[in-house]
Amino acid sequence: QVQLVESGGGLVQAGGSLRLSCAASGIIFRINTMGWYRQAPGKQRELVAIITSIGTTNYADSVKGRFTISRDNAKNTVYLQMNSLKPEDTAVYYCSGGIYWGQGTQVTVSS
Repeated sequence: QVQLVESGGGLVQAGGSLRLSCAASGIIFRINTMGWYRQAPGKQRELVAIITSIGTTNYADSVKGRFTISRDNAKNTVYLQMNSLKPEDTAVYYCSGGIYWGQGTQVTVSS
């Protein structure tokens, strides 16, 4: 059974930082491209960042220079370091790998 479990969300003031984690089980983690997506109220889910099996990364323009995606294949975990957070980063953040999705973790940035 495949599981992607996110953690690390919370409430932070603008300019602050958070680190999200996504622990994967039941999939061959190391060969999968992993991604972080987010969905704000009333908006469509959007790509935040992805990382391939060999560590190639890609980011949404809105987070470039502020967010960093990384992975630890030994721990089957993907991370999203979020710095210089803005109120518009407020959303539910989802981890994705292959066809699978986590349950999401709420990130709220206060102004």
